[in-house]
Amino acid sequence: MRNILKKELKLSASPLAFCFIPFALMFFIPGYPILCGAFFVTLGIFQSFQYAREANDILFSVLLPISKRDVVKGKYSFVCFIELCAFALMTAVTLLRMTVFSASAVYRSNALMNANPFALGMALLLFGLFNRIFLAGFFKTAYHQGKPFILYIIVCFLTLSAGEALHHFPGLEALNAFGFDHMGLQLLLLCCGAGLFVLLTLGSMFRSCRNFEKTDL
Repeated sequence: MRNILKKELKLSASPLAFCFIPFALMFFIPGYPILCGAFFVTLGIFQSFQYAREANDILFSVLLPISKRDVVKGKYSFVCFIELCAFALMTAVTLLRMTVFSASAVYRSNALMNANPFALGMALLLFGLFNRIFLAGFFKTAYHQGKPFILYIIVCFLTLSAGEALHHFPGLEALNAFGFDHMGLQLLLLCCGAGLFVLLTLGSMFRSCRNFEKTDL
């Protein structure tokens, strides 16, 4: 599997997939829906899939001495690698905002989502939804990408909007905590986001493996 991941990173991936990772730094921006950073990361992955399609990467991959399931797992490994690199950047920015910049007026007066563990959990949820909707949709045919990505965009921005709106409801103010306030709840929500990411990704991968095995290229 390590060699397949190397092939994805060095041969199949578009440079845009790596160029879009720094969009995770949007977690620094006050007065802006910071979860858009997660969307832009997935947009870079989508561009990489378009690049690979035009290069007939899937056909090349199945001609290698590996199973079709390994082709799918290689794509998922690449996608998760990009997502987790972006998540590491988001985590670093969040820790800075929770410590060094916790008392900054520009963040204290921010009406939108703060960078905290709940925001990180929401970012993982968006990545999981991308894996479930786009990747599973792509591997139904191993060619068509437009429809599953449009569906993902719709679900992504509905989820993003819900995340931004929740802390405005009475009793849910703790979701937008500053610094280390309400840390028990915040860490629980982060764990929930991580759990959903794993479940959505694994479920999508198993589904994609079954569909790709039946696909006649």
